[in-house]
Amino acid sequence: MTAGKRNAGRNGREVAESLTGAVFLAAACVSILCVILICVFLFANGVPAIGKIGPLRFFAGTLWKPGSGSYGIAPMILGSLYVTAGAIVTGVPAGVLCAVFMARFCPKRLLSLMSPAVTLLAGIPSVVYGFLGLTILVPATRFLGMGNGKSVLTASVLLGIMILPTVISVAEAALRAVPETYYEGALALGASHEEAVFFVQVPAAWSGIMAGAILGVGRAVGETMAVIMVAGNQAVIPKSLFQGARTLTANIALEMGYAADLHREALIATAATLFAFVMLVNILFALAKSRRRA
Repeated sequence: MTAGKRNAGRNGREVAESLTGAVFLAAACVSILCVILICVFLFANGVPAIGKIGPLRFFAGTLWKPGSGSYGIAPMILGSLYVTAGAIVTGVPAGVLCAVFMARFCPKRLLSLMSPAVTLLAGIPSVVYGFLGLTILVPATRFLGMGNGKSVLTASVLLGIMILPTVISVAEAALRAVPETYYEGALALGASHEEAVFFVQVPAAWSGIMAGAILGVGRAVGETMAVIMVAGNQAVIPKSLFQGARTLTANIALEMGYAADLHREALIATAATLFAFVMLVNILFALAKSRRRA
């Protein structure tokens, strides 16, 4: 009787494990299917538009006037690159240093306040960040004589603030995952606390830190509402940090509501270009990570 109960319990656990595995597998397949469907939709609708316009005119054209039949997205590509690069310069170093402080230098009482604050930053809607930039950053840059305030610089600073929670949380988790023996071994060899952290633990967690930076870049590239509010939305190639720019996401959001025919197809092609750019960034990161492990 006892053996029968044991076998029944074992069979029940096996069935539960099989069902759990099937649920997880189905969830993974649904995620993969969603990515495939997005790719198919974007490229199936975007590539024909690029063919109609002409790849050179579409990617290298500097004039975006759908009413005149001009669909050059070079200004939007450069605008996205400039704003994203500015966000990386302003946000990633600050986020990494903040993560190092929270992981290795921060007192426990202060950490109990900083951790919820970082989580709260991640949950703030982008339109709130945009309003913050519109009411504080734009007047501040205008007061300092940096153009009219709505510029690449303002958008870069705002996006740098927006990616901080992502960079901080991922980098901190990577730093805490480094075995404590690394730190203790560095101290045993005569290193100071700062030297053990910056020359041993940070390099050991570099892959995780870079993952946080890549996730931050992904948010910066895909951000729309906040950029629309502070970047100026000028479909021209910016010649300085103090001039306005239009990003790929802003171009889609501003015109998709009334676009039709080739104009709509060109916007979908713009979305496909943005998607390909994000995929390229992730592929380069994966290659760099594999080479580092090798």
